[in-house]
Amino acid sequence: MFANQKYIAFETIVVKEVRRFTRIWLQTLVPPAITIGLYYLIFGNLIGRRIGDMGGYNYIDFIVPGLIMMAVIQNAYSNVSSSFFSNKFQRCIEEILVSPVPNYIILMGFVAGGMVRGLAVGVIVTLMSFMFTSLSIEHVWLTVLVVLLTALVFSLAGFINALFANTFDDISIIPTFVLTPLIYLGGVFYSIELLPTAGQWISALNPVLYMVNTFRFGILGSSDVNIYWALFMLVAFSTVLFAVALYLLRRGTGLRH
Repeated sequence: MFANQKYIAFETIVVKEVRRFTRIWLQTLVPPAITIGLYYLIFGNLIGRRIGDMGGYNYIDFIVPGLIMMAVIQNAYSNVSSSFFSNKFQRCIEEILVSPVPNYIILMGFVAGGMVRGLAVGVIVTLMSFMFTSLSIEHVWLTVLVVLLTALVFSLAGFINALFANTFDDISIIPTFVLTPLIYLGGVFYSIELLPTAGQWISALNPVLYMVNTFRFGILGSSDVNIYWALFMLVAFSTVLFAVALYLLRRGTGLRH
């Protein structure tokens, strides 16, 4: 295929993915906005007043970056895992696989669709946050870079999940038993400085901690982790997951019966 044909194939997959989740926006964009809005209201305004400051900031200001990142992670992941598995289940994916479109274009198309949904929900909950607090972004480009890399990492992870999944239950196991605990223990609601030394060491093994804190540094200018190390981890995760997903796709893992 020529370069312009590859671009058209990529654009077609991305547009199809974006139309898919925007067509059912009541199921894809509104529920996460309501959930995060409740977090803002309950943890930010009601309980947050009793908690006081966290990490040198009002509690609502402290948790807003983490809640935005949580919405991006969950939606980037779930969009790719559910969409690609639905294509497998309905056997639509076979039409794409037998076409001359390279595997990396197929992978990039689905992943880009997941990133768009994750970022769209991130923008919605960011705009909602201004109803509860007034934040200014300290490091704009770092904030954009971190949220893009995080959406990329979890879109790739969702793609791998969809490849291995055999039933719709399989695509909910990882988010329930792995993703949710990692997010809730990843410093969204608290600073790891509150933990005992052993707890801080255990938390250091959680990759979400680095994503949340680097994003928080971009907005507030404060972080519990080394920013350069966190960025290196994000780039490394993106590279490794892309290579693994492409390898599995080329092998036909989960696609051949």
